[in-house]
Amino acid sequence: MERSFGAVFFPIYDRKMVSGEITFGQLGLSKEDFTRICTEKDFVPDQKTIEKLCEKMGLADDEAARLLEFAQG
Repeated sequence: MERSFGAVFFPIYDRKMVSGEITFGQLGLSKEDFTRICTEKDFVPDQKTIEKLCEKMGLADDEAARLLEFAQG
């Protein structure tokens, strides 16, 4: 897997934010984890956190699968 979690997460996140579907507060993601996604190329939240993000963001199955791939390493 050559792309980072952040490289996959942020286009989806940005689209959802711009459309008004979500706010940062609704994600339930800690500021620390968000910062790490932004700044650490190799950072991947744990599977439970990714599953929660997928649910809170209302992701389609294919989008959720792309994020969850990172939890399996």
